[in-house]
Amino acid sequence: MKTFLTKKNIVISVQKYGIDAMSAMAFGLMASLVVGLIIKTWGQQSIELWGDNALSQQFILIGTAAMSLTGAAIGAAIAHRLQAPNLVLFASVVAGYLGYASGGPAGAYVASVIAVETGKVVSKETPLDILITPMTVILMGALIAATVSPAIAKIMSFLGTIIVTATTYQPILMGAIIAIVMGFVLVSPLTSAGLAIMLNLTGLAAGAATVGCACAMMGFAAIGYKDNKLSSFVGVGLGTAKLQMANVIKNWWILIPPTFAAMIAGPLATTVFKMSNIAVGAGMGTSGLVGQITTLNEMGFTTNVLISILILHFILPAGLSMIPYYFLVKAGKIKDGDLKLDN
Repeated sequence: MKTFLTKKNIVISVQKYGIDAMSAMAFGLMASLVVGLIIKTWGQQSIELWGDNALSQQFILIGTAAMSLTGAAIGAAIAHRLQAPNLVLFASVVAGYLGYASGGPAGAYVASVIAVETGKVVSKETPLDILITPMTVILMGALIAATVSPAIAKIMSFLGTIIVTATTYQPILMGAIIAIVMGFVLVSPLTSAGLAIMLNLTGLAAGAATVGCACAMMGFAAIGYKDNKLSSFVGVGLGTAKLQMANVIKNWWILIPPTFAAMIAGPLATTVFKMSNIAVGAGMGTSGLVGQITTLNEMGFTTNVLISILILHFILPAGLSMIPYYFLVKAGKIKDGDLKLDN
């Protein structure tokens, strides 16, 4: 059996399913749900600013279409990451679509992974491969979508509801916890965007999550400026803090500054500024400014909201991170080159 699975490129491991497939799911979400929402928002906001017009309606149509194909994008992304044969990859679009329809992102993830791996088992094993393989993938995806996906979705929704409710009743404590945890997840191999969407974080909890991710990104961008100059702000601040993961493994002290920023900014977001967001942007931080766009979409395109975003997503994460960074440098815990990015 082990030899057969190896031949089929099926490796059962936490790395494969907990990190690789989850990261692929995040790419699928980005290429459909997130981008679709941004395009749709363009259309809606242009109507508010300039009135109804054909171009705005097209943006809304395109954005809505992209969002409706989220499950299919997740299925294709996971199949690609799991190195599925062509027929398995193409059929995984249907498996992901069915899983998403019955269980949201978590349901699409489970249906896609199981359908893809099952498809790899039967791929090229029969003379009727062109029929058997895609049929196996689709039927397995449909089976998981009808049985397992709804249950997984309910569990994730339940956990998300607990977090959202707890944040409402304990905004200071939960604001700090959510911001710190999401900052850790964003730096780690796990996907903060996928986690926020699967948990369906909303309201203050989503606002704290966004700030936590922003602290990781802008915090590392600020303290890494000396070693990386402009590329620190572009690559880390507006890209992803995962670029610093290798450096965190070498010297965990560099994780302290952005964590400190999250601990302070998170509660401020849930109490003083009362920042809210939606699940799509909660785990994005400042990456591509998605978290800011969804915050504006949720809270309204007003001057006060723009100022709050500027303070909590950019100024405080960078400024607060510099405080412990200064003392850690003085203490010799962080040295020149510790935050240098590989080119």
